[in-house]
Amino acid sequence: MEPFTDLARAEAWVFDLQKYGIKFGLSSTLNLLARLGLSPEEGRYLHVAGTNGKGSVAAMLSAVLTRAGYAVGLFTSPHLVRFAERFRLREEDISPSSLLYLINRVRAAIDESEPPTFFEFATAMAFLYFKESRADPVILETGMGGRLDATNIVHPLVSVITNISMEHQFFLGNTLTAIAGEKAGIIKAGVPLVTYAKQKRVLDLFRQRCAELSAPLFVGGVDFGVRGEPRGGFSYKGFRWRLNGLRVSLPGRHQYKNAALALAVLELLENQGFSLPEAAIREGLAQTRWPGRLERVQEDPRVILDGAHNPAAARILAQALRREPLAGRRFLVVGLMADKDGAGILAPLLPLAHTVIFTRPRYFRAARVEDLARQATTFQGKVLLEPDVGQALHRARNLAGPQDQIVVTGSLYTVGEAKEYLERGR
Repeated sequence: MEPFTDLARAEAWVFDLQKYGIKFGLSSTLNLLARLGLSPEEGRYLHVAGTNGKGSVAAMLSAVLTRAGYAVGLFTSPHLVRFAERFRLREEDISPSSLLYLINRVRAAIDESEPPTFFEFATAMAFLYFKESRADPVILETGMGGRLDATNIVHPLVSVITNISMEHQFFLGNTLTAIAGEKAGIIKAGVPLVTYAKQKRVLDLFRQRCAELSAPLFVGGVDFGVRGEPRGGFSYKGFRWRLNGLRVSLPGRHQYKNAALALAVLELLENQGFSLPEAAIREGLAQTRWPGRLERVQEDPRVILDGAHNPAAARILAQALRREPLAGRRFLVVGLMADKDGAGILAPLLPLAHTVIFTRPRYFRAARVEDLARQATTFQGKVLLEPDVGQALHRARNLAGPQDQIVVTGSLYTVGEAKEYLERGR
């Protein structure tokens, strides 16, 4: 198998692995790592799962630990515009030359009788990159679920489950407890679990699993928590830490809870010997970068990108939009995955819109625009269909005036293509 010399061709080959769909299980990833001479037991890890907020928590942890002097590795998904965004070291995306090297190395280790999925291949790339870069610690965000997710091959320092709500029912189960059970699969023997889950049945399940594995459990709002301050910002009350006047760069009050999760993890890391100066904590939270979440990318008209992809995230987005002054009209550009609860996502958002433009990102799981329109039959405003995300955003910008607002949402894939379109325009 000849190695690639061109990164674009190499990435196209990796993306073609999506033809193998989504496959749950750990053996394929473990076998691929073994052929690369890698062991997931080497290294120090933080493992983050949950329905919403896991990327934001992971990004905050990376920002603080980097400023505290650690060579932090961060593996997240999906990317918005560039594949390289998934692999970050010390807050920097992987270089093109390193990305090409990784693709060729992992590709050469494939057993043709056991072809990896796209996510399994990317996970193997992450382990190879962080091992050879001597990253320490490494933050891993699950792709979907937890128990059988390709990242669930490590014994981390701390496990995190941000929250639980209905998502990916086709893959994870049709009840909240079934989904929680899949997420709880990341709980390991003796490893602390930090969560901001609220539902009693979910917490009962976590408590039972943690008790079985002698894993300490720390619950947001009980063992640690945050409170908004009158002049903005928030305070944190943890196991020992008391921090006031904190700021987080990511917009939306829901990010305070995500920050609390990150701070609780950092407290536990300090117990394990990590040095975490308060200045690094404050600066890291205040300078965290995590695009595509209530991200303002343009003014006059204002364009906001938010990857809300389930009903809980859509409700959070709607709350944030209601708090924001709006002199004109609001245009929604919406593209969803076909396996999502479209009606549940649209319900809190459509009442806030003057016009909705349904679109479809270039991803095999994306819903057709005609199917989305059928879920908006009670909407009193104007409904437009534009299958190309860039053209949908172009159409919204042509229709909107300087006082209007455009919100692109429904999927991080939709947001990513919108960012790609805007970057081309610049």
